[in-house]
Amino acid sequence: MKFSMIFEAQMTDPTAEHEAQVLRDCVEQAILAEEMGFDTVWAVEHHGLKWYAHMSAPEIFLTWVAAKTSRIRLGHGVVCMPFNFNHPVRAAERAAMLDVLSGGRLNLGAGRGATTVETSMCGVDPDRTYQEVEESLRMIAAAWQDPDAEFEYHGELLDISPHHLLPRPVQRPHPPLFMACTKKDTLKLAADYGIGALVLGFAGIEEIAELRRIYDTAIAERTGERFVSTVVNDHFAALCPTIVLDDGERAQQIGARGQRFFAQSIKYYYGAGPVPDEAVDPTADAVAEMQAAAEEHVAYLHEAKIPVKSGATAIFNTEHAYGTADDAIAYVERLQEAGADEILCLIQMGTVPQDACLETIRQWGEKVIPHFRNK
Repeated sequence: MKFSMIFEAQMTDPTAEHEAQVLRDCVEQAILAEEMGFDTVWAVEHHGLKWYAHMSAPEIFLTWVAAKTSRIRLGHGVVCMPFNFNHPVRAAERAAMLDVLSGGRLNLGAGRGATTVETSMCGVDPDRTYQEVEESLRMIAAAWQDPDAEFEYHGELLDISPHHLLPRPVQRPHPPLFMACTKKDTLKLAADYGIGALVLGFAGIEEIAELRRIYDTAIAERTGERFVSTVVNDHFAALCPTIVLDDGERAQQIGARGQRFFAQSIKYYYGAGPVPDEAVDPTADAVAEMQAAAEEHVAYLHEAKIPVKSGATAIFNTEHAYGTADDAIAYVERLQEAGADEILCLIQMGTVPQDACLETIRQWGEKVIPHFRNK
């Protein structure tokens, strides 16, 4: 089982000065992650999502981290692949350059970048995002198959005459491919494409186990006709929100408060909620506030006559790896039983202070990861 971290560059007080500090803090966390034995650092790509994600240029962030590390893998989690975000030729060029300069440490994930804020900013057609992501994956994988041949592509959306696509990646035939999977349908697509699944959600163990069953079923039933590459990567990575401190109760409170900020930020951009609450009240019960937020969300759905589906309050679930190292070990053991091949630690959330992030990384490196490595 692999252990990794994922960065959103989320923040309260999103001034230019604080933004710069948070980005530097993320780099510090990524460097410590290598020292503590983590396998990969992943960085998202979002555009214009103030508070929620200021990681708009992950290729620069990952390159900066690569230059300051020597072993840890570097994951695009993910590149927004619709053409107006990133033309597939440019995505391939940048990814290969990072793979070369890092000594073959790159993982390349693909996603849609589907918020209306992002698509409208970059002129992306929302109705074409799935098709463009698939075509981008096919183009990039095809371009890297033969390092000495000219690349050409004749697809439904793009037609490219023979050109040299440079540089070529160090990993042969190409870096491992992944896809962001926030829905059951995208999980099935990842299986059909023969690429790894980055399962990004807060629903918890039971949902992870169900999604693993869906992924495995799709793998068993696929014919191979939709594979995007000659290399198949059936890898299932599951999100694990976590804060780990010696004081387990404090860790639980910091984690729940950070997750509430995360939930409010998502709701602001995906569900027309208010601006996220930035205040941190040390006397408040953050877990109880999350429960109240879930109840408020359900009441809103009822009032709007929107069906309350099973995952409607998943973002408010705080049963994660918050607490002591022993609590985190117990939770990860359950994730492992549910079928996770990789644990995607989400530590950097908007209200979580840097000292708590760094201490969490140390606790994972000194206590949690060795527990599983020693097995």
